[in-house]
Amino acid sequence: LRGFSDYLYHSPNFFLPPFAGLRVATFHDLSVYRYPKFHPPARVTFMRREIPKALRRANHIIAVSQFVAGEISEYLDFPRERISVVPNGVSAAYQPRPAETLRPRLSEYGLEPGGYTLCVSTIEPRKNIAVLLEAYARLPSTLRQRYPLVLCGDKGWRSEDTHDAIERAQRAGWLTYLGFTPEGDLPLLYAGARLFAFPSLHEGFGLPVLEAMACGTPVVASSRSAIPEVTQDAALLDDPDDLAALTAAMRQGLEDSAWRDRARQRGLQTAEAYTWDACAARTRDVYAQVIAGRASAAP
Repeated sequence: LRGFSDYLYHSPNFFLPPFAGLRVATFHDLSVYRYPKFHPPARVTFMRREIPKALRRANHIIAVSQFVAGEISEYLDFPRERISVVPNGVSAAYQPRPAETLRPRLSEYGLEPGGYTLCVSTIEPRKNIAVLLEAYARLPSTLRQRYPLVLCGDKGWRSEDTHDAIERAQRAGWLTYLGFTPEGDLPLLYAGARLFAFPSLHEGFGLPVLEAMACGTPVVASSRSAIPEVTQDAALLDDPDDLAALTAAMRQGLEDSAWRDRARQRGLQTAEAYTWDACAARTRDVYAQVIAGRASAAP
């Protein structure tokens, strides 16, 4: 970065190296502070060392949600006027698709359009997958067999017990664990799901729920952190620690046709506002604001 002091440097994920020019950093969440037990210790140590440096160096911070902006301001005592909220976007690949266009690829996974509940998540403690499995196991057996749970996501960390539960559910015949899934297949898996479940304990944004809504898939999700902000009133939200409530919500999501129709339409309307073009334009506006601030401060 030497010799570029007349440039603006933007870090897309919190880390800001020493730099003589203008500096902007995007923050996605503060879970290493709020829930350190959910992360590998080395990550917590690294991020807790580097985040204060980034805040000292930054001319301006971008937060992906109002929730994260509030966390940065209140938890880390950073001036709110130097934080701008720029939400993430959702790719145009995430859209409703007719069953006949989905069936060839889904059949390779052993799935039928409209015949499963989906969760897309790394298998790690913050995502609350163990509770999702226990809540799904409480559904009537006929419902679980008709609409098995499908998990997409890499193995992650600190989840040995969860993987044991995944194996038991697979043997029982009501769960399919796909592991890491190619990005190109995710829009098809979302669009083919009858329901999307996401009981995460802490999200700075919650992009998977937005991707599901953009595909016209009804969503049951956590009532915590940024998820209510992103989903607005399009999803069925419950306390992610309440097993009975989560089971009841998923049953409603699978069986209640009137709610499903409302959730689908409201989800599509909500997702329309979140585009990567809008994200880029608002990010550019932050750059202009920071540059104008330097110009006005010049002698």
